[in-house]
Amino acid sequence: MRKIAVALGMMVLAIMVVAPFTAGAADKKVKSEVVMKVGNKVHLFHSGTADVKKEVCLNDVITVYRETGGAKNPQSKEVGQVKVLSYAGEHYFEAEVVKGEVRPGDIAKKQTASCLIQPVK
Repeated sequence: MRKIAVALGMMVLAIMVVAPFTAGAADKKVKSEVVMKVGNKVHLFHSGTADVKKEVCLNDVITVYRETGGAKNPQSKEVGQVKVLSYAGEHYFEAEVVKGEVRPGDIAKKQTASCLIQPVK
C-alpha cells in the first residue's frame, strides 16, 4: 500500500512539473505565427499561366480568404484585401495588404484565378 501511495505521489508531482512547460510551448507557437497587417507587402504565388496573368492586373484589389474546417467541412472566411503592385518573377505578384490581416497560406481569389499568400523574404 505504501508503494502505491509513493508511486501516485510521484506521478502527481511529475504532472505538476511538466504542465507549465507544455502550456508555455503552446504560447510560443501562437506568438511566432506570421500575421501581415495593413501596409505590409506580400507575395502572391500563382501558376504562371496566361489565364492568371490576364485576369490579375496591376492595381487590382483582390479579396483574401482563409480556409477553415478541415477536409470534411471546408469553409472560406473573408479576412482582408490586397492590392497588386507589381510582378515579382514568373510565378509571383508583389502586393500590399490594404484591409484586414492575412497569414501565409491564405488565398487571394479573383473570379477564376487564385493566388497563395506568402510573406516577402
